[in-house]
Amino acid sequence: MECARYLEPPAETVTDDSPGLPTEFVERLRAIFGNEADAVLATFGSDRRPGVWANPLRTQQPIGTLLAGLGVVSEACPWLTTAATIAPEAKPLVTNSAEVAAGALYVQNLSSMLAPWVLAPQPGESVLDLAAAPGGKTLHLAARMLCEGELAAVEPVRPRRFKLSANLERCGADGFVRVYPHDGREVGRKTPARFDAVLLDAPCSSEARFDPRNPATFAYWGPRKLAESARKQKSLLRSALDATKPGGRVLYCTCSFAPEENELVVAHTLRRMGAAIELTPLELPVATARPGLHNWRGKSLPSDLTRTLRVLPDRQLAGFYLALFAKR
Repeated sequence: MECARYLEPPAETVTDDSPGLPTEFVERLRAIFGNEADAVLATFGSDRRPGVWANPLRTQQPIGTLLAGLGVVSEACPWLTTAATIAPEAKPLVTNSAEVAAGALYVQNLSSMLAPWVLAPQPGESVLDLAAAPGGKTLHLAARMLCEGELAAVEPVRPRRFKLSANLERCGADGFVRVYPHDGREVGRKTPARFDAVLLDAPCSSEARFDPRNPATFAYWGPRKLAESARKQKSLLRSALDATKPGGRVLYCTCSFAPEENELVVAHTLRRMGAAIELTPLELPVATARPGLHNWRGKSLPSDLTRTLRVLPDRQLAGFYLALFAKR
């Protein structure tokens, strides 16, 4: 995700239990995760196992066979047969391989693969990816749809849109996916009640990607960044829901831990749209899934937020948040 460039000093850091991370960020994680905070903090600064996906639009070979052909030992993903994880030191060998260049393999964290798995688009449906670049989730959607139906991908930022289009072409989905340069906040107004399913992997503060070994990953983080992200996320989510047919579904997700970008965005949308929408209870096939917060800093939130899920980071999964809406 792109960071806003603010004229403010980098956040203060700590050097005790999580070297190099901003003090306020560490304190917030402790407030969010309670007795699980130490386990979450321990994942920062360590290399988790990269995920790799065998793209069925380019190959029918099993993921294990493809990786073994590169001399890479892998661990199968138990909930997605086309995915596996590899040792961190093997990542350059895979990313520089002919298989990746040909679009047969795609390197992506397993948490990102959860979003298309949850939305579960079907062949013949009309589907929208509202913040699509760089295109990894778009490719999963196309593959799940068997390139049957309609799949629109929206990306307003020109360089990111070029990267999206290049990935779609390399991986065999360019003839199916239509890419649009629109501002996602305007799509619901322009195409009301148009889609059966919408994926909104919202631009966020990318807290799950903070690395104390690289201060640039959190140099612009702070209350101002969280507030700016939340404003945009609320507009994007309303647009996604407006673009959805009655009876359709919208998946909202972020790679942030901040309640301001997760539960508070969802709560705001529930209040604004009332009986027109509801949250669908989520179940994920991962051990680190936890219910969404129902209170934050003394403020009670709708009990329905426990139907949303947070994915805590571990040796394979990056931090993630998911909320699935149904439009009545």
